[in-house]
Amino acid sequence: MKINEKIYSLRKSQNLSQEELADKLNVSRQTVSKWELGVSSPDFDKIVPLCEVFGITTEELLRDNKLSDNNTLEESKPDTTKALLICGAIFLYFIAVVSIIFGEEYLHLNDGIVVSIFLIICGLATIMIVYACMTRPSNKKELKEEEKNTNPVLKTINSIVTLLTTCIYLLISFITMAWHITWIIWVIYSAIIKIIELLFSLKEIKKDEE
Repeated sequence: MKINEKIYSLRKSQNLSQEELADKLNVSRQTVSKWELGVSSPDFDKIVPLCEVFGITTEELLRDNKLSDNNTLEESKPDTTKALLICGAIFLYFIAVVSIIFGEEYLHLNDGIVVSIFLIICGLATIMIVYACMTRPSNKKELKEEEKNTNPVLKTINSIVTLLTTCIYLLISFITMAWHITWIIWVIYSAIIKIIELLFSLKEIKKDEE
């Protein structure tokens, strides 16, 4: 981790704005911004004050933490379980469609039984997708970021969007009976959630720069 990344991370961990950190170090906010962007580095006489503000040693601030970079690579590994759950769910949707054709054409089952089998299989597939998307972040780093997110407005919006998406998904699926297609709604849901989080992140960055 480079020094500019450390300064940014340490400042955020102590809930300090760029202006507040600048006041503690008797520099301008623009100077702190340049440090964090990597445009410039702190002068030698600001290293010790920086360490005192963050409660770390000069070695911890200046050392290029290779171990941290290795941990970042480890955290970035894909979630195999999540991928398998989603693939398994998509496969179940195909099985559900095949069960209708096979049940009617070859087994000559009652329509009610065929529909029940179809709904049960689709229900299992839906549960797998919801579990994968809602409870398994793509990596450990994402989980840590999620735990750090304490913005109550963002959490409320995410909860409302999740509830509305679930209701829309179930309503459309039961009306059209196109369970093998309506799972796309969850892809749209994920995109909407990411856009909302991005807007809040941009708002926070703008607030820090003011």
